[in-house]
Amino acid sequence: MKHLIDLWLFCLTATTLTACTSTNKGEKDTLKGALEGKFYIGAALNANQITGKDTLGVQVLQKHFSSIVPENCMKPGELRRTMDSEYNFTLADQYVELGEQNKMFIIGHCLLWHSQLTQGFCQDEQGENVSPEILKARMKAHISTVVGRYKGRVNGWDVVNEAILEDGSYRNSRFYQILGEEFIPLAFQYAHEADPNAELYYNDYNEWYSGRRETVKRLIRTLKSRGLRIDAIGLQGHIDMEKPSIKEYEETILDYHNEGVKVMVTEFDISILPVARQGIGADLATNIEYQQLYNPYTEGVPEDVSLAWNNRMREWFQLFLKHSDKISRVTTWGISDRYSWKNNFPVRGRTDYPLLFDRNYEAKPVVQMIINDAK
Repeated sequence: MKHLIDLWLFCLTATTLTACTSTNKGEKDTLKGALEGKFYIGAALNANQITGKDTLGVQVLQKHFSSIVPENCMKPGELRRTMDSEYNFTLADQYVELGEQNKMFIIGHCLLWHSQLTQGFCQDEQGENVSPEILKARMKAHISTVVGRYKGRVNGWDVVNEAILEDGSYRNSRFYQILGEEFIPLAFQYAHEADPNAELYYNDYNEWYSGRRETVKRLIRTLKSRGLRIDAIGLQGHIDMEKPSIKEYEETILDYHNEGVKVMVTEFDISILPVARQGIGADLATNIEYQQLYNPYTEGVPEDVSLAWNNRMREWFQLFLKHSDKISRVTTWGISDRYSWKNNFPVRGRTDYPLLFDRNYEAKPVVQMIINDAK
């Protein structure tokens, strides 16, 4: 009997020691632990994660990520559907509370964007563009209301999103039609007035195109020449297995650093799927062929393709680590493949695998590679 008790005590002690060792190792062997002191590692959150319905997603978030950004709930049209309706901050409040509870660096996304905009924001009752004075007043009221509500709680704001085209010209949005280039400095001014301590960012995609990059650089200089705050440029990272090259992306990081701002890698994911052709017609046979060609991994990813994806993702994080003195944050657009927007863009219903965690919320091999590279 004594032998059995001794054996039981030995097993209990061994189990306890193993659990303690695993816990200590687990605290260190995470993305946020490995990347601490280099840059924040962030994730974009959907409504299910913000409300806690996606329990596994929240567990991965808490373990591996140090920063959050909302996919949709802070965009103007989500907060206020029409100019005649009241603001609805329910989900946005929950988002901020989640970040505070987990001591995360909280990003507000985004204050002004031509898409997902409150209906009628730039128009009068006849559907015509409002006057510059009216638009300025509406911009200031919206930014003051949103930023003011979370003053001292949201750490940084994407003030303006996707206002510049790849050739360097400005997007012909209603903001631009009414106020020209001036709408961006005004937005930064209003945001700073609402919370002088919050960081302020401009966010865009495909900035490795020289035209867009040069205009963004001029924007930085314009804001600084007026004494306006701009802390970083959001360099979106929706990339695929071929483009852009790491060299193109690195040149953009260096260019922005030389303008005296930090770089944030935002909306980062790597689509594993072939780049879809444009202009596919409605012919049934064509669509069947199209689905087979551009949605090839509905039952899982072949080992060689998975290896190539993991290696490419690792190479990008090696770039980010190389320039960690210039990069303040790397944020993946989602937590797991299950809810990635790439399953529905640019073609609805495809099965993509663009994120660090798979559909079962398990870490892909590249996660441990990143942790090892960061040590």
